[in-house]
Amino acid sequence: MVTIRLLRRGAKKRPFYSIVVTDSRARRDSGYKEQIGFFNPVARGQEEPLRIDLERVDHWLGHGAGMSERVNHLVKGYRKQQQSAAA
Repeated sequence: MVTIRLLRRGAKKRPFYSIVVTDSRARRDSGYKEQIGFFNPVARGQEEPLRIDLERVDHWLGHGAGMSERVNHLVKGYRKQQQSAAA
């Protein structure tokens, strides 16, 4: 099964996560099929904390991909943020 989940990057005590599409059996930091966004939990000032390509998320969900709990929470929040910004 294909899963949309976080891939950890960044330095020690400075986490930075890529949101990737990968095989669910693969390890957390192993290869992936496609990178569809990023999440920076320690963003400060003008740094962008989150960016997700929602079209690609919808594409992969339409092809049967699942999402991890954390990514599901991030996507829901990002969709709300994008809708409020567009209105």
